[in-house]
Amino acid sequence: MSTFKLKTIDNADEKAKPILQSAKDNMGMVPNLFAVMANNPSLLKAYTSADETFRQDSGFSSVEQEVLLLSIAVENGCTYCVAAHSFIADNQSNVPEEITNAIREGKEIPDAKLQKLSTYAKEVVKTRGYPSEDATKALKDAGYTDKHIAGVITAVGMKTFSNYINHIANTPLDQAFEGRKWDK
Repeated sequence: MSTFKLKTIDNADEKAKPILQSAKDNMGMVPNLFAVMANNPSLLKAYTSADETFRQDSGFSSVEQEVLLLSIAVENGCTYCVAAHSFIADNQSNVPEEITNAIREGKEIPDAKLQKLSTYAKEVVKTRGYPSEDATKALKDAGYTDKHIAGVITAVGMKTFSNYINHIANTPLDQAFEGRKWDK
């Protein structure tokens, strides 16, 4: 059970209402993550703005985006985000299930470039932004650039918002994501 009130379009702060309405219009639902974040419109707005620009401007393909977000969520132990990003990867981003399952299970990804991206993202999280020079070199040797490294930071930042609020609020998993439920 959530320790936070799940806000709705009807009872949310005026600044949160349009964001919740947009989510409902675009996804057909207001995810519980957004309902929890709506307790503070600054968090909801920061998260949704970061997600939008990450999706549009990070320089990563949709598959790479989900590999990053799922890898970070696994590293942070966020059961809600692992389930949600597994669902998104499977149903919207066309990520092969063998890739999402490998990330979820802590196994080698069957694509060397994506494995290096996942490893780098997890190292950035583990080291709190101090990845080794060898890790950065390995990422660049795989074909990624400084733009991509900065994009990894965007992904870590937005997942920090969502992972931490989910940990604190004990955000209930939406029914839509139940098929990809995950336990640490």
